[in-house]
Amino acid sequence: MSSKGTFTTAKDGEPAPSPNLRFPEFQDANGWHVTKLNSLLFEAKHRNRSLELGPADVLSVSGEYGCVNQIEFMGRSYAGVTVKDYHVVEHGDIVYTKSPLKKNPYGIIKKNKGKRGIVSTLYAVYRPTPDCCPAYLDHFFSVDFHLNSYLQPIVRKGAKNDMKVNNADVLKGDICVPDLPEQQKIAECLDSADALIEAQGRKVEALGAHKKGLMQQLFTQEAETQPRLRFPEFRDAEGWEVKRVDERGSVLAGKALAVNALGPQRPYLRTKNVLDGAIDLSDVLTMPMTDAEFDRFEILDGDILLNEGQSLELVGRAAMYRDEFDGRCAMQNQLLRFRAYPSTCREFAAQAFRKCQKDGTFANVATKTTSVAHLGSSRFNSLELAWPALLAEQQRVADCLNSLDGLIATEAQKLDALKTHKKGLMQRLFPRVGEA
Repeated sequence: MSSKGTFTTAKDGEPAPSPNLRFPEFQDANGWHVTKLNSLLFEAKHRNRSLELGPADVLSVSGEYGCVNQIEFMGRSYAGVTVKDYHVVEHGDIVYTKSPLKKNPYGIIKKNKGKRGIVSTLYAVYRPTPDCCPAYLDHFFSVDFHLNSYLQPIVRKGAKNDMKVNNADVLKGDICVPDLPEQQKIAECLDSADALIEAQGRKVEALGAHKKGLMQQLFTQEAETQPRLRFPEFRDAEGWEVKRVDERGSVLAGKALAVNALGPQRPYLRTKNVLDGAIDLSDVLTMPMTDAEFDRFEILDGDILLNEGQSLELVGRAAMYRDEFDGRCAMQNQLLRFRAYPSTCREFAAQAFRKCQKDGTFANVATKTTSVAHLGSSRFNSLELAWPALLAEQQRVADCLNSLDGLIATEAQKLDALKTHKKGLMQRLFPRVGEA
């Protein structure tokens, strides 16, 4: 591929913008051109009148996953009383859903990559003409800027944020395209990138599932006092013992925000900063604290931070602070701080608390409100958990799981790199209208 940098705003009678990057075989080919979308698609009006397809064949359109079978993706069909008037969607059809998303307030356009199905009348179904590669359109409209810029002039919003647009009118906008062979080449390139991303995603998911299964073996389960799997060197050692959390370390809730607080502004961490096994410092706030308060609520290297208040499934989400912040830092009362005693391996404690969040142990003891669950320092302190009696065994379990975490993180970084590469590739393969 080679670069080409012609960027103009497309107007009637003017050349279309050229992409920054074209494949070598198309360097001397026809330029890109602006055309109406109805030259590439036409409305497919096939209804499910004969009931050849049923509720098990109903599709939905997801911004991330495209056209998906409702039962396979969401566990059930949301079909109406009858599916007789539903639109039939063939493999390769383009579907427009008139449902706004946060990133796509005018709806989304996706290709059906799976088997044929049906969609409700809230969707519009289109079929490609001989001049159109549907996969090209799918990739083009997967870019939020392209999708929103195309639909905004066409779609009118109703009082209830519903879409006011005729199915035929959706096709009346302008789109910039190359000839069919170049459309197909671009689609093949981006399909290959998607295949790599999907394969890497499956690898990350498999490693996560492996860790989950391993933790179920290495930690005790409900009503058990010994794990199902112990490392060979500890099979004849002392058993695990059940103790309260406050026998393993000290627990402290962070400082509450106060209108009339005294002292200089000090940085602090809150729920947003504590992810599963990671501290996010992209958005650190400050609040007034006296020197004594800063000393009391300071977090130190090796402290474990847990979300005190969160949704029920995320309450108690934990991560170890590894002195990531440049300078001293404190914590807000949205967080609990666990500081391990010398007889406790803090790395083991971090893994144990992450397991408690994932298996619902924290959710079971938390107090629940309409939208937030609170773990609370007293409930956390009194929680009884089984731990290895020997510090060496605690460390051995932690080392094993930390090593697996490192592998998962490495593969997740590769996944992010592939996604970033694809995003950059799309920016160069598609023209950017409006740049001169």
